[in-house]
Amino acid sequence: MQAYHEIYSEAQQDPEGFWLEQAKRLDWFTPPTTAAAVKKNGLADWFPDGQINVSYLALDAQVNAGRGDQDALIYDSPVTDRVEKYSYQQLKDEVAKFAGVIQSMGVEKGDRVIIYMPMIPQAAIAMLACARIGAIHSVVFGGFAAHELAIRIDDAEPAMLLTASCGIEGNKTLAYKPIVDRALAEAEKPPQNVIVFQREQQLAELQQGRDHDWQQLMEGAEPVDAVPVAATHPLYILYTSGTTGRPKGVVRDHGGYAVALNFSMNYVYGLQPGDVFFTASDVGWVVGHSYIVYGPLIFGCSSILYEGKPINTPDAGAFWRVVEQHKVTAIFSAPTAFRAIKKEDPQAEHLKRYDISSLQRVYMAGERLDPATYEWTTEVTGLPVYDHWWQTESGWPMCANPVGVGATPVKPGSSSLPVPGYEVTVLDTTGKQLGANEEGSICVRLPLPPGCLPTVWGDEQRLQDSYLKAFPGYYCSGDGGYIDDEGYVFIMGRTDDVINVAGHRLSTGEMEEILAAHPAVAECAVVGTPDDLKGELPIGLVILKNEVDIDPQQLQDELVQRIRGEIGAIACLKTLYVVPKLPKTRSGKILRRLIRQLLQREDVAIPSTIDDSNSIEAIQACIEEQSKASQ
Repeated sequence: MQAYHEIYSEAQQDPEGFWLEQAKRLDWFTPPTTAAAVKKNGLADWFPDGQINVSYLALDAQVNAGRGDQDALIYDSPVTDRVEKYSYQQLKDEVAKFAGVIQSMGVEKGDRVIIYMPMIPQAAIAMLACARIGAIHSVVFGGFAAHELAIRIDDAEPAMLLTASCGIEGNKTLAYKPIVDRALAEAEKPPQNVIVFQREQQLAELQQGRDHDWQQLMEGAEPVDAVPVAATHPLYILYTSGTTGRPKGVVRDHGGYAVALNFSMNYVYGLQPGDVFFTASDVGWVVGHSYIVYGPLIFGCSSILYEGKPINTPDAGAFWRVVEQHKVTAIFSAPTAFRAIKKEDPQAEHLKRYDISSLQRVYMAGERLDPATYEWTTEVTGLPVYDHWWQTESGWPMCANPVGVGATPVKPGSSSLPVPGYEVTVLDTTGKQLGANEEGSICVRLPLPPGCLPTVWGDEQRLQDSYLKAFPGYYCSGDGGYIDDEGYVFIMGRTDDVINVAGHRLSTGEMEEILAAHPAVAECAVVGTPDDLKGELPIGLVILKNEVDIDPQQLQDELVQRIRGEIGAIACLKTLYVVPKLPKTRSGKILRRLIRQLLQREDVAIPSTIDDSNSIEAIQACIEEQSKASQ
């Protein structure tokens, strides 16, 4: 703990000196002399007098450092049975040529470019090419429907849209071009040019004059060098869901982001240049931006871009196969991925088929890591498993175990300790700071460290209303939890997942923790529903492990007693439904608001972000059937 406290204190007491020192680890066109310029709203512009380019750092600087022949990007696609490797030199050449393509078609520094692509190398090439010429990319997750894409087009007002002819989900081929066409027809501010990467699995029809063939354009392309941009110049816009239903465009800069990611690669993930990092996510999400594309390449690692699932491509051994084949050093995915593996292969029989001796650590984030999943993963791998907490808005971890300077003890259920630069605190509804083990709103004192959002695209008022207004002087994360007496942070879920039972604030996350620990339960969710007497009552939904055979009434009795025994009778969890699946977003987050609507028999609007719309009908059927049986 001593090394952690020393580094954390240094960042708190002298943030200017600390971050300028971190900045020296990168190749700047113009090195900064000022770390932060704090604005009126309390946020900071980082390294305002420096000039840099993230594409240059990720490619040219690595080649210059002698890594030209090292693997930069390893494309592993079980859905197409293909593996392609790009060395740093090869990736630099591809990116420089594609940057020449989009520049020749009129894209300039400051222009926006929408990227709507599956998990193929061209998605990363497109991102790096935009950064290379100072264009601002906005990656839209390839699973979004046309309307969601149109909303983002109108907000970003792009000069160009980049896409592919199709994506592949399991054994299904999904045509992207019809979705793009519908989105462009709906959008009020569509771009003039669309570039389509034609995949052999399904070709797209191109509209003459507007649509262009990626491969044909690359044949005659002239490479371009990276242009110096101000450290504060926007690198990308990434849309995140808002409570109003209208997405918020989180902006990220070049300089602060690069410094933060470079610091985190060793401090959080314990990696060294040349190590292989397997982040099983999608470039459509912040994890893909930070730890598939930019972070590993800026730091000189080999990054795996995986087009597949944790199960069914072809089985629950998919991740372990990737680890063995590519000698992975560390793996990072969402807890939901490991829960899926656990459900399909509870005895980890698939794992025994592979040599995972290269693997040193397992990381999880994106949702709360419940102790049951932590314990299972630790047991079957025999490796350290680390939870860490961050958000689209932060761009990199806010709480993590400081593996790079010396790992601290793991506390299951905790995302460990605040990362240097983040002063994390817990506030009550009046803004008063709470003591150890008291639950409230998780907030971060302003200014935020480098790498965090400087603004919301085109909407300063929304920045204020969403993050800064609730607790002046703090960034409000929207998550609830507590900090224990040793400084460990426990994130218990979104603040709207705290329910009020007879005047008592209870965490649904805590209840889920207890349910998930039952040997029969693979996954679960707890939500609050209105109650005339107590205000709210918790209701649980559980998925059973595949091999489990248990009487439903016996299971209900056991789970209710566990909640009563560990939280107390005040928890009042009396209703449980056994369901085959839970409604989730494609990034793995459980749609608890939708579950609440289902339980209250409300009409449910199926969101475009849902991973499997059939889960709604399955839950409805289970609720109806089990409700009748209990009457």
